[in-house]
Amino acid sequence: MAKGFAAVMKQAQALQGKLSKLQEDLELERVEGSAGGGMVTVVANGKQDILEVKIDPEVVNPEDIEMLEDLIVAAVNQARQRAQELAEEEMQKVTGGLVPQLLGDIKIPGLT
Repeated sequence: MAKGFAAVMKQAQALQGKLSKLQEDLELERVEGSAGGGMVTVVANGKQDILEVKIDPEVVNPEDIEMLEDLIVAAVNQARQRAQELAEEEMQKVTGGLVPQLLGDIKIPGLT
C-alpha cells in the first residue's frame, strides 16, 4: 500500500510541476479582444491580465463617452474570455482532463 501511495505522490508532484510551468507559459501567451469593428482592441495574457488597450481616435467622441466605455468593456470581456478558453485548452493538454475531474464544480481561474 505504501508503494501505491508513493507512486500517487510522485504523479501528483509531476503534475504540480507541469501546472507551474503552464502558469508561466500562460503569462507569455497573448490573446486579443475587440469591439466596434476593431475600433477598440484589448490584449490580455493567458492569465487574463489586461496588457494593452488600443482606441482608434475616430471612436473618441466627447459627446458620446458612454459608447466608448461600452466598447472598452466589450473588448475587455472578449479578451478575458479568449484567455480563459486558452487556459482551459492548455490545461486539458497538460492534465488530460484530470484536474477538472478532481475539482468537480469548483472553478479556479486559469486552472479550470
